[in-house]
Amino acid sequence: MQNKLQELTDKLYNEGLSKGKKEAEELLAKAEKQAADILADAKKQAEKIISDAKKESEEMENKTRSDLKMASSQIIATLKQQIENAIVSKVTSDNIKAAVSDIELMKNLITTIAKAFNPDSSKAVPLCVILSEEMKSDLDNFLKNELSKNLNTGIEVKYDRLKSGGFKIGPKDGSYIISFTDKDFEALVAEYLRPKTRELLF
Repeated sequence: MQNKLQELTDKLYNEGLSKGKKEAEELLAKAEKQAADILADAKKQAEKIISDAKKESEEMENKTRSDLKMASSQIIATLKQQIENAIVSKVTSDNIKAAVSDIELMKNLITTIAKAFNPDSSKAVPLCVILSEEMKSDLDNFLKNELSKNLNTGIEVKYDRLKSGGFKIGPKDGSYIISFTDKDFEALVAEYLRPKTRELLF
């Protein structure tokens, strides 16, 4: 009886041990699979993070290169424009100022333009001439007497202390005015000089 009981105990123990061992192996296999899945997922995520970071870095580098290229192009263009302006201004400024300060030249220009307003016509157009204050002593008498008599028309003369060299002329009614100031001459001459200056410099 005792032997049978011992056999039964051993049998139950062995079955329980075997079952427990099997369950432990299954749990271990399951844990190993989960660990492998977690590791594989983590690896995928790490690869994606690295790939995204690399892509973002490349995009940032390309954008930075593009921005630098654009900025350098703008700086070069601005610098070229400043050099061109400085040269054209230097070439024209002194010469134009000298020209518009030449009283005889101003008399001839004003006379020629004033005559163009009154070409052999019995209906003379009264004119208004605007000059700088600096030219008053040199041109006032000429405009009010000599030129006015030659054109058989009244000429109103105004002086502007803020205006630099040159003059403005137009009908007295103010319908329009033609400007021949030093700035106008500079702009006109500069338009012809700029392309050649640009060609020579760049």
